[in-house]
Amino acid sequence: MKNRLQVLGSSFQKKCRNAVSHFLTPSTYDLKPNSRGFSLIEMIVAVGLFAIVMLVSVAALLALVDANRKARALESVMNNLNIALDGMVRSVRMGNTYHCGGGTITLPLDCSTTPGTSIAFEPYGGSPNDPNNQWVYSYDSTTKRLYRSEDSGGHRFPVTAPEIVIDDIKFYVVGTTAGDIVQPKIVIIIKGTAGADKVKTRTTFSIQATAVQRVLDI
Repeated sequence: MKNRLQVLGSSFQKKCRNAVSHFLTPSTYDLKPNSRGFSLIEMIVAVGLFAIVMLVSVAALLALVDANRKARALESVMNNLNIALDGMVRSVRMGNTYHCGGGTITLPLDCSTTPGTSIAFEPYGGSPNDPNNQWVYSYDSTTKRLYRSEDSGGHRFPVTAPEIVIDDIKFYVVGTTAGDIVQPKIVIIIKGTAGADKVKTRTTFSIQATAVQRVLDI
């Protein structure tokens, strides 16, 4: 009985040693002739292609971001021009006694055939025939900007941004002659270019606006 137990114990120990040896010994596999992994050259080519694709993608993304920034800057400049023109048309429409060209600005004067580069008028709520109360919109060919004065041209300030270059501006005025049956009307034509900081491309614009005196010319 004792010998039989010794044989069984010896057999069990041998099986345990074989199992442990099987797990601790590195396994080897026979590769088939057509089975292989990536070579070093293939890895280099793959990484190079990936780097080129990423470089092109990032460059395109940066170009789109820059174009969007330039477009927003140009849009801001054009909004300034539109606001300035809308404010001028609103002020002219609410005024009266329009004077286009030289001479006494408190006296109405048409310029239906030969346009002027400035227009003066009595603002809404102003004192009639007050020589110091006239509003004047004028164009300065040196600075290429549109200016406004609220004291008959004594002190003026620009109403367009420096990025807006006005090449030509014309004021046509009709209907200011006493006794006529035409309601006073002003036609404004502005031509120029607009750009923005760090933007090489400039936009050409040509804008026309019409303002009719709101108060009836009876």
